[in-house]
Amino acid sequence: MTVALVYPPTCDPTAPYLAVPMLTGFLRAHSVPVLPIDANLEAFDALLDPGALSGIAERIDAGIAVLERADALSHEQQLRYLALQRARADAHAAARGIAEAKATLRDEARFFDEASYDRATRIIDAALRAISAAHHPLHLDFTAYRTPFGLLSQDEIRRMAAPDYDPFDAYVNETLIPRLRQTFANDTDGRRGVIGLSVCFPGQLQPAYAFAWKIKRALPDVHLTAGGPGLTQMMIRLSGSALAEALGPFDSAVVYEGEHTLLALAQALETGASLRAIPNLVLRDPLLGARYVAGHGMEDLQGLPSPDFDGLPLERYLSPRLTLPYDPTRGCYWGKCTFCHYGLAEVGTAEYRERDVATMIAHLRELSTKHATKHFYFSQDSVAPKTLVKLADALIDSGLELRWGTDLKPEKYLTAERADTLRRSGAVACALGVESGNGRVLELIDKGAPVRVVSDVIDRLAAAGVAAEAMCFTDFPTETRDEALDTLRFLDERRDCIAVYIVGEFGLTHGSLVAQEPPRFGVREVWQLAGDRLGLSLFFEPIAPWKSDDDRAAVDDELAELSRSWTLRPYPWAGAVSTAHTLLHYAELGPGVFRDRARGGDAARHGAARSLDEPFEAAVKFDLARAALAERREAETWGELVSVLRAVSREAYAGLTKSYRPLRASPARFRFAAESAPEALSTRPRGRRPSHAHNATRR
Repeated sequence: MTVALVYPPTCDPTAPYLAVPMLTGFLRAHSVPVLPIDANLEAFDALLDPGALSGIAERIDAGIAVLERADALSHEQQLRYLALQRARADAHAAARGIAEAKATLRDEARFFDEASYDRATRIIDAALRAISAAHHPLHLDFTAYRTPFGLLSQDEIRRMAAPDYDPFDAYVNETLIPRLRQTFANDTDGRRGVIGLSVCFPGQLQPAYAFAWKIKRALPDVHLTAGGPGLTQMMIRLSGSALAEALGPFDSAVVYEGEHTLLALAQALETGASLRAIPNLVLRDPLLGARYVAGHGMEDLQGLPSPDFDGLPLERYLSPRLTLPYDPTRGCYWGKCTFCHYGLAEVGTAEYRERDVATMIAHLRELSTKHATKHFYFSQDSVAPKTLVKLADALIDSGLELRWGTDLKPEKYLTAERADTLRRSGAVACALGVESGNGRVLELIDKGAPVRVVSDVIDRLAAAGVAAEAMCFTDFPTETRDEALDTLRFLDERRDCIAVYIVGEFGLTHGSLVAQEPPRFGVREVWQLAGDRLGLSLFFEPIAPWKSDDDRAAVDDELAELSRSWTLRPYPWAGAVSTAHTLLHYAELGPGVFRDRARGGDAARHGAARSLDEPFEAAVKFDLARAALAERREAETWGELVSVLRAVSREAYAGLTKSYRPLRASPARFRFAAESAPEALSTRPRGRRPSHAHNATRR
């Protein structure tokens, strides 16, 4: 009986992710046939296509034409009209440029040429904006898939899975389902087979459910299951009817680490045994709604085989060189950071475990030889520096000559000599959990590394020739404006040592210590929204405000100025932290490549001057400047729903927006250019001399 493992959008299409290969390797080691499918890669490859994007451009133009038949636009129509008009130029530029863009990212020479690379990534980003607008109110990129009501309930998920809203609908129905149907039709044992969806990140949740509803409708006899951190962190907080709601189209779900649970499920289905006793397997229950038998949720990493990438289309990733992920460890050896809820754990992070160093070397040698690559990313929650140095010593002795990167907690253990050992073993980058440049905030986070230690580790890595990447965030509870600016000053003072950085914003998660003990962190109240049947929303109110709106604007202004010293790009492109493309650029061009390009007046800094396509002018029936006011009203509406009513539904939303005035026709002409907001043009006829009289009524 075959198990099909599907990795759904939306994620990085430049390299494979570890989840499906890890499960594949384990199941195959136990003689279970596996069909691995990177549906994220395949779906985006199909969508980022000249024909598909030409269809997106036509859909945008048709949507505008439909709205312009009306005499006035409602609030929601104004939002849609604005999205469509803003994406017009993006859509046409993307359709014309996407073939070259994808070819550039897969071509060894053009990939490292800054101008070519810059244009290719901008074209793809333009395509994502156009796809989002064509499926309004969708927001789609390589980390997020959001619609306003999309994850409130299974009814809303099904509603937003319709072709008008789901850009992956054609891939699922025309490519994925036929392949799955053929796979199970070819099984000679006559059993119905298993399809498992691996949901690792929040941005995969809504697409995974949409995929599952369509698969279940087409293949009702196949056992449909799911697992992964994105699903686990939701399901372990639910019970009874709420847990049954979360199961939705799935026959079962695996919580926590899934190797043995998935194997037990496949074996039970093959033999006809009961599923009830399988630990950590969520099943429907006629009395309770749904439940699972709690079991040990962490695998013995010493007993797991190497990840198995066989069967994945490794040549189709948007990269000229293959970068493979590998997990030398699992869990976090520190496990105390108060903001963190990461991975397959109920709270905090999973227990720390390691492979034997000799096993790591054997796995890396096998993978490097089989797949003809020297590039690896050691993917785990947080590897202990002592273990990393042991692995580095073994890599030096092995003669493998790999080029690798990893995430790392700054520790004083990482001396200059040990940093050099990492570099000699092939390390090209370490992404460091800096978090904050302020001592008080770091203590509240309980990072276990003072600012001085973090600074020393950055200096030592940089001196050794290893790219030191800094991962930071602002707005941790009680952080003031000056403390946030301390983080930016920390980065600025080390601009000659930091290869790239990211400064995110604090987000409250259910399993973090902040959510468990709010008063300790200056939080008055934590709440979820009524109407959120999957329990994904989490909001909080401080005891006293930590920053004003002006304070936050000042921090953003300083951050914008700071970023001018690096060529930074959004995930997953080169210039973002912990990406395959960034790793390849370090390996080819050195750890200072993104600083050097910024200082040298690189292509990205002057990208706006090189248009992706020819701008054009067009008449619009409804003034876009006036339509843009609907965005402000939309933000106010959601503020009312979240913070005042603390409830969300289509009915509540309609109740707040019904009084908003419609937008009447007001014809105007605008200039449209990719990557830019439409620009209003003067309506004064050419040849008309403007009046300079003090009482002139037309200027």
